[in-house]
Amino acid sequence: MKNNLTLEQVAKYPRPGMSGLRRVGFTPDSSKVAFLFSAQKTLVQQLWTYQIATGKQEQLTGSAAEATTGPLSREEELRRERSRVRELGVTDYQFAKLAPIQTLLIPMGGWLYLKKGDGPLTRLENSQGAQDPRFNPDGSKVAFVRNDELLVLDITSGEIKTLTSGAGGGITNGLAEYVAQEEMNRSEGFWWSPDGSKLAYIQADSRHIPHYTIMHQGIVKPEVEEHRYPFAGEPNAYLKLGLIPVEGGETLWLDLGQDPDIYIARVNWRSETAFTAQLLSRDQRSLRLLSFDTQKGMVTTLIEEHREPWLNLSDDLHFLQLGEILWSSEKDGFRHLYLHAASGKELRQLTSGDWIVTAVTGLDEARRVVYFQATKESVLERHLYAVSLDGGEVRKLTEAKGWHDTIISPDFAYFTDTFSNLERAPSVTLRKIDGTSVATLFENNEATAETLDLNPPELTSFQTRDGVTLYAAIYNPPEIEPNRRYPLIVAVYGGPHAQRVTNSWDLTVDLRPQYLAQQGFVVIKVDNRGSANRGLVFEAAIAGDMGNLEVQDQVDGVRFMAQRDYVDGSRVGIYGWSYGGYMTCMSLLRAPEVFKVGVAGAPVTHWDGYDTCYTERYMNLPVANPQGYQNSAVMAHVENLQGKLLLVHGMVDENVHFRHTARLIVALTAAQKPYDLLLYPEERHMPRDAKGLEYMERRIIQYFKENL
Repeated sequence: MKNNLTLEQVAKYPRPGMSGLRRVGFTPDSSKVAFLFSAQKTLVQQLWTYQIATGKQEQLTGSAAEATTGPLSREEELRRERSRVRELGVTDYQFAKLAPIQTLLIPMGGWLYLKKGDGPLTRLENSQGAQDPRFNPDGSKVAFVRNDELLVLDITSGEIKTLTSGAGGGITNGLAEYVAQEEMNRSEGFWWSPDGSKLAYIQADSRHIPHYTIMHQGIVKPEVEEHRYPFAGEPNAYLKLGLIPVEGGETLWLDLGQDPDIYIARVNWRSETAFTAQLLSRDQRSLRLLSFDTQKGMVTTLIEEHREPWLNLSDDLHFLQLGEILWSSEKDGFRHLYLHAASGKELRQLTSGDWIVTAVTGLDEARRVVYFQATKESVLERHLYAVSLDGGEVRKLTEAKGWHDTIISPDFAYFTDTFSNLERAPSVTLRKIDGTSVATLFENNEATAETLDLNPPELTSFQTRDGVTLYAAIYNPPEIEPNRRYPLIVAVYGGPHAQRVTNSWDLTVDLRPQYLAQQGFVVIKVDNRGSANRGLVFEAAIAGDMGNLEVQDQVDGVRFMAQRDYVDGSRVGIYGWSYGGYMTCMSLLRAPEVFKVGVAGAPVTHWDGYDTCYTERYMNLPVANPQGYQNSAVMAHVENLQGKLLLVHGMVDENVHFRHTARLIVALTAAQKPYDLLLYPEERHMPRDAKGLEYMERRIIQYFKENL
C-alpha cells in the first residue's frame, strides 16, 4: 500500500489487522479461553471458545448475533458511545463465576440469551430492554435495569422482581450516571454481594440538572433527545448508595458523610458482610476508601489520600482473604503498588521507580504473587510483570519488544498474550504463567507492514525548549526525493489520560497519516506534556491552564522536524478530534506563525461548556479559576487566526456538543475571520456511517492539498 491506499480504505473499519480477538477471557474453571471474533473480518462479532486441553475451537453464537446488526435502541446507542464500541453482533458476554455447570449470559439485540453447559443458546423471556445485565455468583439469577429501576430475573422460574421504586423524571436506580461512565471508567450502578443475597446500588437524582436538548434534523421525521448534562461549575447528580435484599424489602442507605457534593468513584464488596466505596471529593484532590459493616452499620475509613493538583483513579484495589488490601497510588509521582493491612495501615511498597503500573491483571493469594502490566521496560511498550506480596524483585514475564495486553486465568496457570508492534498486527498466544508458549490462538500472518506494503512510522524523541524529553512518531513519504522539501502535518490528540506514541500496530495501521505520507506529506505525532503514562508531574504540567503548554510542546515538535532537510517548516498543518480538535484550534490561534492549516474535529471551544468531572479535574471550578477558563477558551484568541481552519462536527454529539463549534462560529464571525465547515447532522462524537467517514477523509485530505 506504499503508493496504493485509497480513501475508501482509509475510512474503513475494522482497520487492516485489527479484526482479531476481542474481549479475551477465561472460563471460571480455566479450561477454556473465550473471545469475540469475526471470521469474515467485519464489525459483526461472534462468541467463540478454545478448549485448552484439546485445542478445539467452537463458535457459540451464529445467526442470532447476525440478526442483531439492525437499529439500536437509544439506550444501547448511548452505552456504546460511552464505551467507544464500534462492533456489532455480540459485544459482551459473561460467565457465572460459581455456577455448578458452565453458565453463560449474552446480551444481543435488546434481549438476554443463556447457555448452560453444552445446551442450546436460549432467549430469556421477560429480558427485553435489559440494561447492564449481570449474573449473581452462581448463575441462578440475573439483575439488570429497565425503565430506570433495578430488577432481578430468576433463571429457573422466569419470575421477575422489581427491587427498587421511585425512578423516572431524572431519578435512576442501579445505573451509572453520565460522568461516571464518561469520565471515571465506572459503567456499573449496582453490585452483587459475594453470597448473592444482596445488591448494592446507586440512586442518582439528576432532577435539578437542566435538560440539554439535541435535535435530530437529518432524518425524515425530526426527533428530540434530552440529556441532563452537568456543565463545569454546575451541580452534579445527587448520589445515594444503598443495600437491598434480593428477595425484596427496604433499602438500607449508607452514611457517605456530611458532604453530599462527592463522586462515588468505585464500589467493591470485601466479604458477605463488608462493603466498600471509594469517595472522591468534588475538587478531585481527596479520596477515601470507606468500609461499611452491613450487619452493625458501622463505617470505617481504611485509606485516605490527598493529591495536588488532582488525584487519578485506578482499578487496582483487591481485598485478600487474609484481610490485607492491595492498593495503588501516585504518592511518589508514579503509580505503584502498595500492600496495606486489614485496618488500612500501609505495610510495604511493592513496586517503585520512574515508571508506572498501568493495570493489575491478577492476584494469586495462594502463592502471594501479584501480576501487573507496566511501563518499566519503556513507556512506548507494555509488558507483564510479577512481584511477591511479601516484597522482592519485579519479574518480567513477556519478552518480545512491543505492546503486550495480558489476561490471567483464574487458576493462575496460564495467561493470554495479545501482542503487536509496529511491524506486526496483534496475535494472541496462550502461555503458561512463566511465559512459555502453549498455543497460538490467533495469528495475523497476512497483516504485517511488509505484506500490506505500509511504512511503519519512525519512533523518536526530542527535547523541548525547557529540556523535557517528548516521544514522537514520524510518517515519512515512501521515498524521499533528493532536494525536495515536504510540507509537515501534525496529527494531535494532546489531552490527559491518553497516549498516542507507542510501539504497537495501532500506529502503523492509522491510515490517514499513511495516506498523507503517500500523497507527499510528512506527518508527526507527539505526546505532549499533559498526556498519560509518564507520571503525575508530566501529566499535571497543564493544571489550570489548558491549551498553552501543550501547544508549546507541539511547536517544539515542529521545530525539531524542521531541522530535517526534507521538511518544509514554513508549510505546517495540524488535525485532531475532540481534545485534538481543541488543540488544532489553539495551535492555529496561539502559534499562527507556525501552523498554517488546521482541521478541527468536534473541538471543545470553551471549558465552561464541558462536563464537571473532566473539566474541574484539570481546570478547577470556574469560580476558582476564572482567568484560566478565559485563557483556555478558543474564542479568546480568534483575533489571531491567520491560517485556514476547517471545523468538523456531528450535530447530535452528546459528549462535545455541537454548541462548541456554534459558539466558535459566532466568535469568528464577529472577528470577521474566515472558516470552513463540515457538518454531520446524524453523527455523535464517534462518527460511524461508512459513506460519511469516506466523505470526511476526502474533504480533509483535499483541504491540506489545497492549502499547504
